[in-house]
Amino acid sequence: MNAWVDMATFTPWSSLIGGLIIGLAASVLILSSGHIMGMSGILKNSITKLPSISWQLIFVLGMAVSTWGYGLFFSFPQLEMGQPIWKIIVAGLLVGFGTRLGSGCTSGHGICGISRLSLRSIIATILFLSSGIVTATLFAMLQL
Repeated sequence: MNAWVDMATFTPWSSLIGGLIIGLAASVLILSSGHIMGMSGILKNSITKLPSISWQLIFVLGMAVSTWGYGLFFSFPQLEMGQPIWKIIVAGLLVGFGTRLGSGCTSGHGICGISRLSLRSIIATILFLSSGIVTATLFAMLQL
């Protein structure tokens, strides 16, 4: 599998629209309630506050329902992971560990934090991206 993006599948317009929708959702959430749209925190709080209904649970359910609704009208792209399941599981666990270690995820720090000019979020996002680049490079070099 080629590591480079196939230009035939590059979709700048749908990427732009998706980014605008994410930015709009983050803006609406912070302006309407003062809450940051950090998905790791929202997901954690939606689970820890069960069985009560919280805004976090409604937010997570809204994401699931909107994804399902999208699938009714448009087809999802076929994804090929190209990696064994153990690598995908280990990668997911490392991302979860990094999210806890960094006190947030790329949506909280990268989208909301940087837009608020938070130095902590800028540093966290630089570290997220740098560690991802280093990890991907090492995995490619070692052919893991």
